[in-house]
Amino acid sequence: MAAISAARGRQTLLVDLDPQANASRYLLGQALDEQEKTLAHFFEDILNFRMFGAKPIEYVASTRFPNLFVLPADPRLEEQQVKLESRYKMYKLREALDTLKDFDAVFIDTPPALNFFTRSALIAADTCLIPFDCDDFSRRALVALMDSVREIQADHNRNLRVEGIVVNQYQARANLPLRLVEELRAEGLPVLDAFLSASIKIRESHTQALPMIHLDPKHKLSREFEALYNLLTD
Repeated sequence: MAAISAARGRQTLLVDLDPQANASRYLLGQALDEQEKTLAHFFEDILNFRMFGAKPIEYVASTRFPNLFVLPADPRLEEQQVKLESRYKMYKLREALDTLKDFDAVFIDTPPALNFFTRSALIAADTCLIPFDCDDFSRRALVALMDSVREIQADHNRNLRVEGIVVNQYQARANLPLRLVEELRAEGLPVLDAFLSASIKIRESHTQALPMIHLDPKHKLSREFEALYNLLTD
């Protein structure tokens, strides 16, 4: 989604809050190993009171794609969670993003867990997209996540809006995905009309560190990502 935004001429920043750093690796490839400043350095400087005079833009890295930048993650984020949470630093990400006014769009990639970093992202964001893999485990997790979003809205970020639920790994010929989507809609949940199909091509995209819009713009999945982007920006 960030790659599509950048390809359409918008100055776009991707913030990677996942200690696995998959999104950072996706956009930077091997160059991630050479980064001297990452999001972990940013939080480390906050914890050690070294942010006086420093600017969040100093931690942002360029990618090889025009208009696309990343605030990269690294594995040390995992060990920083407890310290950051105990010292109540959940607003630091929002404060940092408030200074990055030159970007037309900011996307935040969160860990697949309701931890400090996910909550920091929800506090910082204007809107959120919730991915939904079509299985019963994802449905159970979705209920817990919606409750957490409502809690964040009530206590920390009243302007946060759920943009919608993105159906991922969709298989149109299978009965279970169709039934689960119908049940979510029957419950009044905001399931978006643009579905993302299951495809091995996305794994090739990861391996080559080439977002789908650059690897194969005519592929079905690329068109689905573009349809989702159009749905959210129209």
